[in-house]
Formats: sequence, structure tokens, C-alpha cells
Amino acid sequence: MRAPELRLYCFIDALGWKLAEQHGFLQDLLVTRAPLGTLLGYSSTCDPSILTGKLPREHGHFSFFYYDRLGSPLRWLSPLRWLPKQLTSRGRVRHWISKLVAKAYGYTGYFQLYNVPFEAMAYLNYSEKRDIYQSGGILGGQATFLDRWRASIPYALSNWRHSEERNLQSLTQDLGRPQRAYLYLAAMDAVLHRDGTQAASVRQKLQWYEKQLRQLVDRASGHYDQVKLYLFSDHGMTDVVRSLDLRTPLERMPLVYGQDYVAVIDSTVARFWFLKPEAERQIRDWLSGVAGGHLLSEQELHAYGCDFPGHFYGQLWYLADPGVLFCPGHLGEKPLAAMHGYDPEHPDSPGFFGASHEMSQTPAGLCDLYDLFCQDLP
Repeated sequence: MRAPELRLYCFIDALGWKLAEQHGFLQDLLVTRAPLGTLLGYSSTCDPSILTGKLPREHGHFSFFYYDRLGSPLRWLSPLRWLPKQLTSRGRVRHWISKLVAKAYGYTGYFQLYNVPFEAMAYLNYSEKRDIYQSGGILGGQATFLDRWRASIPYALSNWRHSEERNLQSLTQDLGRPQRAYLYLAAMDAVLHRDGTQAASVRQKLQWYEKQLRQLVDRASGHYDQVKLYLFSDHGMTDVVRSLDLRTPLERMPLVYGQDYVAVIDSTVARFWFLKPEAERQIRDWLSGVAGGHLLSEQELHAYGCDFPGHFYGQLWYLADPGVLFCPGHLGEKPLAAMHGYDPEHPDSPGFFGASHEMSQTPAGLCDLYDLFCQDLP
């Protein structure tokens, strides 16, 4: 017996509106199409907003690292600063250290130390210790749409730790049981970072997605009277035109990390906490004269939903201009071909939203997806 309906929500990481329209992605299948407003930040910012329908200042997530001198669980890593950097800066070494830390603490969320210096670990904490896709994973304590699903309907959820192929296979095998499904496809983000938005590999990846999703919808149609596909992303991508080194001039200042200031230099946002007033004056004056970005005002942070209580994620924020990559930084020491995390209003920034049926109103931004996920629940 066929089930009445499947609502299939497919998330493709980094599929921007411009990119999808440039390639006419699933043009015939997704008859409703619209840009989807994004947020300042990265997947660590966007995903909790997709899950909860809340802005960053409400759910408490922005970047992975924040200042916490008294409560840092990473301070015991500080002695690793004395090991040769040729060893400790390698991605594979960092990956295995990260796995050991996560296992030791029982962390269930996405945990990665990236290239944060070990000498900085004593001053930093990590935000995503718990799996945000499971109950109780959101820092702010909000329930997610998945909590609503768990309480009311049969559903299917991809495992973000698994490959795209495995998640597609798992959902295909489960067809007929769930009324709603959340399909997680994350590999496009890595392709774009590596090759840029105009690479042949991007076109090939989009073609692969088209083939897989058409097959999935066809197979689902054999199990359900009606299949509704909703496809969306968290943000777009901007090709990198130049790298900007903030770390070297910062380290050359007559200031001591951990005594005068603490900083985290993400790929497009540098954030600072000040332990002495003179440090704030010097760093603010320096950044005011650096070409390639600008200091964010309190008004801008409020508009972005990133005015966190107590300046949780930074007292001073410096945002890169679109196409500028902070490199070397605490998230990476090698240049990338494309990046996200710029001004959400930049033309490259919006994500993509599409549906296989006509919709009178589409979600304007990531926070609006929550109501779509929860629509018509018992």
C-alpha cells in the first residue's frame, strides 16, 4: 500500500542562488525558485538558525571558539606549543588530536581544532560540544524542528557524519516509512572552497546532484501518492581574490596574547576580547587603517543578529570585504579558491530555495525555514 505523502527537505551546503541559476539547476523539477537570505557567519551560525528559526543572538551559536579563560576545557593542550610546528600544523595531526579530545570529553557535536595555536587554547572554549541535530544540542536551549518531528510523525534524518552516497542510500532504503525526510548533502562546500565557483568540478557536482535527486524522487513516487521536494542551502560562495594576513602584524605588536588581549581570526571575521584598555586602543587604531575589511559597529552586529549578550563572541569584530580571505588565520593556513561568511547582503551571499510545486510565498531567510518544516504537523 502506498503512503499518502512524503515531504522531502534537501539541504545542499553552499549552493548559492547565483550559482544555481547560472547552471539552471533542476530548472524543470523545482518550479518555485527564490533567493534565500543568509546570516553573517558560517555553517556553525546558519545551521542552528535553520534548526530553530532563531537568530544567532538567541540560539547562542556563531563561530566555534569563544573567550573563556576560567572555564576553558582546552587548556591542557597548551604544552603542545613546544612541539615542532611542522608536525602540529599538519591537518591530519590536528584531525587526530581533535578526535582524541572529543572522545576524552564525550563531545557529540562537530569538533575540530583547526589551526588555532596551542598557546591560545588556555583562553578559549568551544561552542558545538553537543550534536545540534539531537535533542538538547542547541546552546540557547531551544527546541528544533526535529524535536517537533520526533514527537509527532515518522521521519528520516541524514547523518551529517556520513558521506552523501551513504545518506542517499539510507533514505532510498527507508522510502515508504517516513512522512518527512531531511536529506543532508554537504560535499559541494568543499568543492567550491577548493576549486572556486567557475570550475568544471562544480558543474560536474551539480550534474551529479541532479541525477541523484531525480532518481530519488522517481523512486519515492513509487511509494507515495504525492512527493513534495523542497531544496535549500545555507549560503552562497564568493571567489577569493586576495589573502590578508592579520596574524603577523598582530603578533608583532607590543602586546601579549592572554595578558593584553585574546583573538580568534576566522576566515572572514577577526574577533577580539580586551584584558587591558590600552590593547583595545592599539588594535582598534591598527584595524581602522587596514585595507580589506572594516570594523563592525554595534548597529551592524544588531542588524546581523550577532549582538550577543556580554560580547560572548567578541568585543571588537573586523569583517573582511567580499573576496578577501584572512590567511594565515586560526581556521587555516592555506589559501582557498572561494569562501563564504561575508556581508549577507552581498550578491554572492544568498542561498537557494526551490520547491517542486507552486508556492504563493517562499521563505525569505534561513529562520523562516522552521515554519516550513513544521507546517501541518499534528
